[in-house]
Amino acid sequence: MKRNILYIILATGLMQSACQKDFLDRKPLDAYSNSSLWTSQADALAALNGCFKDWEGDYALLYMDAVSDNMYSQYPWEGYTDYGSGAITPANTNASSRWSYTVVQKCNWFLENIENTPMDGTLKERYKSEARFLRAYQYFIMSQLYGDVPLVKNTITTEVANTIARTPVAEVRKFIKDELAAIATILPVSYTGSDVGHITQGAALSLRARVELFDKNYADCIADCKKVMGLGYELFPNYQNLFRIQNENNKEVILDVQYKENDYANSDIGIMPSSSFGGWGSLDPTQALVDAYETKTGKTIDDPTSGYDDKDPYNNRDPRLTATIVCPGQMYEGAFYNSIESSSGDYYNGDNNSKTGYIPKKFTSNLSDFADMWNTGLNMIVIRYAEVLLTYAEAQIESGVIDNSVYDAIDAIRTRAGMPVVNRTVYNTVDKMRTLVRRERRVELALEGLRWYDVQRWKIGSAVRSGTVYGTKLGTVDAANGKLTLAGNHVVVEQRTFQDNRDYLWPVPQKERDINKNLTQNAGY
Repeated sequence: MKRNILYIILATGLMQSACQKDFLDRKPLDAYSNSSLWTSQADALAALNGCFKDWEGDYALLYMDAVSDNMYSQYPWEGYTDYGSGAITPANTNASSRWSYTVVQKCNWFLENIENTPMDGTLKERYKSEARFLRAYQYFIMSQLYGDVPLVKNTITTEVANTIARTPVAEVRKFIKDELAAIATILPVSYTGSDVGHITQGAALSLRARVELFDKNYADCIADCKKVMGLGYELFPNYQNLFRIQNENNKEVILDVQYKENDYANSDIGIMPSSSFGGWGSLDPTQALVDAYETKTGKTIDDPTSGYDDKDPYNNRDPRLTATIVCPGQMYEGAFYNSIESSSGDYYNGDNNSKTGYIPKKFTSNLSDFADMWNTGLNMIVIRYAEVLLTYAEAQIESGVIDNSVYDAIDAIRTRAGMPVVNRTVYNTVDKMRTLVRRERRVELALEGLRWYDVQRWKIGSAVRSGTVYGTKLGTVDAANGKLTLAGNHVVVEQRTFQDNRDYLWPVPQKERDINKNLTQNAGY
């Protein structure tokens, strides 16, 4: 059920001044004074909904994979092309900056004022915990992308905001983890009715486990994953249908951004299909991502015994490939997708068509689900149970403990997708299991905005995000049956560079440093 309290007019209005473009987006009070606002539970709920606005969004979740080797963003004005290519500078970050204190300041203001509201004490503590989660999440994003960031725990004046320095990342991360641990004891396990979509105990513990994994705190990560694994989450039985609007809020979803058609719409589904479907072809899966999927035998395509056929490369593959990506010759929206012939409306070199020849399918497997793909109610998943299982498996592997629980976690994900269980005679060492779990994370979570963080923490940027980005081979598609005839080399999409001493962090936006002279810049920028 859609949360029926989504960002109502009161919440939008009272938080409007928190959208200023100055450094900390100060003073989130506009038409309402504290004395007139905090008079009822409904007021507190409206203010909490204002905190939810802009905490995360479909745009950032979709485009983050273009910072990695999974995707190519072909339109620089959409904000992510230069991050992916290595051409980003402090001056050209405006369209995609995640350096934002809007949510932080809203949450600080909320936490400082809700105590004045006459309402049920237990519910008040829950509301406070949700605001603390949203603040912690924003600090997770900023500290992951920028490293040191100012840690602001209360509302501050414009004068103070414009002089505050960056806080060491270790202190920021400790704050995040401490907050999440504290609120996990307060938040409920689940909700019903109009409360569905609010922050749960599982969300707090799962985000904490994610942070712990990224920070290599494996013992704590394992402990938190086990707590989540005991809360009743399940893998949705059908991988492709997991991402369809009629199946949202299912038992695999731990945290998502809730959207509602017309009122608070997910307006970016249309960026993914190509021109003949009315889309823009903005985000283009790469050949490197396509090649990461195993064959149905459970072997990688470079294994001569895998059954891979480079003349029919999308056949006999992990079903998650064609559930995630529309490949040439694949049936899609009533016809065989053809991006490899110049006579086709979806030809890779045409306007508003994918420059790799591949388009995303994960969120658009059935365009008929939407009356208007630019105005949808499709929720965007932020954390789901499959990620927790993979997080648990990776933390165990990196701890040197490979027991049945590790294989079982990975097997559950693979078998749900229609793949064989892990061959334990082959994957029987830490190095081999590390390779496996990293590949599983990539293909299972592809296009969900997490790949860059994996590249970042594994320090594989030079290996995977430099050099030539390739797309499909060209050829023909038989319109009657989808049969491919491929020839020549893969299309060349882009040349990328990666500097190890610079590109694992984003540059602090120059506009922020122009306002606040005490903000230092990350190395190399």
